[in-house]
Amino acid sequence: MEVPLDSRAADLGADVGVFGGSGFYEFLRDAEDVELDTPFGRPASPIRVGTLAGRRVAFIARHGLTHEFAAHRVPFRSNVWALASLGVRSIVAPCSVGSLQPHLEVGDFVVLDQLVDRTNGRARTFHDVGAGDGLPGSDGPVHHQPFADPYDSGVRSALLVAGDELDGPMVHDGGTMVVINGPQFSTRAESRWHTSMGWDVVNMTGAPEAALAAEASVPYATVALVTDRDAGDSGRADGVAPVTMDDVMAIVRNNVVHVRQLIELALPHLP
Repeated sequence: MEVPLDSRAADLGADVGVFGGSGFYEFLRDAEDVELDTPFGRPASPIRVGTLAGRRVAFIARHGLTHEFAAHRVPFRSNVWALASLGVRSIVAPCSVGSLQPHLEVGDFVVLDQLVDRTNGRARTFHDVGAGDGLPGSDGPVHHQPFADPYDSGVRSALLVAGDELDGPMVHDGGTMVVINGPQFSTRAESRWHTSMGWDVVNMTGAPEAALAAEASVPYATVALVTDRDAGDSGRADGVAPVTMDDVMAIVRNNVVHVRQLIELALPHLP
């Protein structure tokens, strides 16, 4: 779907979009806050537009500036539409994840290459055929988005180059993220099943965000920050406590500086 450009797009000149995840609510300094509406409502936060590493960047806090949107309530369509309407040529979408495999340690980064969507009840397309609500695509032809490779190779490559330059956590090349609906974390049985399927990490916000970016024709990729070990017993030693939100936020607070550094290092290499 071709997203019409907002009237301010040329003046703002944003060419890279960034979604901030849990604990990552600010990114740019000396920047302009832009209030923008979309056919699907307002995005989760004002869009902060500024210059970093020679690129014009537009930043949205995925959950809102005070984490007022739980994962299943994030306005994904509004968020993606807003960045696309500013003319960004790529989107970097950091997120927090739980490790499902022993080789992924808390604090590691994963530049994902595959996605399994197990969410439900989310508005997951701009092409909601037959809705009759006047929204873009609601009365158009049926659209099936190619999505075999959910993360753009060019954006992934930029993140991996940045990972080689980063003086910080281990950055893994490739991994599959299973996205659950939330807001509750996995049961032990679910966590064991996710691990047995060979999936690497679990998260609550990776879908439908990636699919919407594909529909909007904006190259998109994710760097996942491992914050926990999910329900605690997915192929690991006994005695690992299941995740809590306090655990997640503590790891994010300690590592958000590295998330920022990784994105800044990636900016010169992005499409």
